[in-house]
Amino acid sequence: MPPTPFPELNQVLDQLVARLRRILAEDLVGVYLQGSFALDGFDQHSDVDFIVVVEDELSSAQVDALQAMHEQVYGLESEWSVHLEGSYVPREILRNPARVGEALWYLDHGARTLVRSDHCNRLHVRWIVRQEGVVLAGPSPRSLIDPLPEEALREEAFQTIVDWGRSILADPAPWRNRFYQGFIVLNYCRLLHDLRRGHPGSKREGAAWAKSALDPAWADLIDRAWDTRPDPAWQVRQPPDPDDFERTLRFVEHVMRESEVFVSGCKEGVPRRPGDGDRQSGSDESG
Repeated sequence: MPPTPFPELNQVLDQLVARLRRILAEDLVGVYLQGSFALDGFDQHSDVDFIVVVEDELSSAQVDALQAMHEQVYGLESEWSVHLEGSYVPREILRNPARVGEALWYLDHGARTLVRSDHCNRLHVRWIVRQEGVVLAGPSPRSLIDPLPEEALREEAFQTIVDWGRSILADPAPWRNRFYQGFIVLNYCRLLHDLRRGHPGSKREGAAWAKSALDPAWADLIDRAWDTRPDPAWQVRQPPDPDDFERTLRFVEHVMRESEVFVSGCKEGVPRRPGDGDRQSGSDESG
C-alpha cells in the first residue's frame, strides 16, 4: 500500500528516502511518518511530519550533506515538497524517555535547512510513531520504542497546556496573526482531548470532540479555525479577526482551567472529565 493517498506526495517521499539511503547508508535505521498522516487526520493542507531514526549523532559531514539534500527536495516540482517537517533522532535517544527535550536536527515546516530544536523530541511523538507510525523504511517502530504509560502522556499534555498557555497570555503579540489564531484553537482542542483519554490524537479528532464536549458557544470559533490552515505562509502575514483573537485567548484560559480541574481530580481519585463543567454550569466564555 502506498504511504498516503496522494500520488504526488508519495513521489516526494520516495525521493526523500532514496536520498537518505545514499547519504546515511548503514547509519539509517528507519524513516516514519507521524502526525496527521499517521493518525488519519490529514487533508491536502496538512504538514507532512516525519521522523528519521539514525544509529548515532549525525557527523558534521552528514549534516552538511543533509542540508544540501533538503535544499534540493524543497525545490522539487511539487507543493508537497515545502510541507515536510521532521527530525533526525539517534536510536538511543528515541528509546530513552529520559532524554525527552534534547535538541535534535530538525526541519521546520516550510524550511529549507535543518536547525537544532527539541520540537519532535516529545513523548507524544514517540507514542504516535510507535502505535501509528507509517513505515517508509526500516523495521516496525515497536522494535525501537518501548510502550509509554498513560500517566506520562497525560502529564506532558497538561504541562504543554499550562506552560504554552501562560506564554501566550503573557505576551499575545507574537501569536497575533491569522494562522496562529486558528493554530492555537485547534491545538488546544487536541491537547485537552489527549489529556482526557490519555494518548495523542489528531487536531481533527480533538476539534470534533471539543465541539461535542465543551459548551456549544465555542463551536463557531473552532469551525473558523479550520479556515486558517490553507497557505500558512500567507496566513501568518495576515492580521487575525480581532474578536476571534480575543476569544482565542479566552479559550486558552478555559482549557487551562479545565485541565487543572481534571488533573486535580485525578490526584484526589475522583477525576472529572474535561467538558463536564461546561455541561453543568454553562459557558464561561466571557471569563
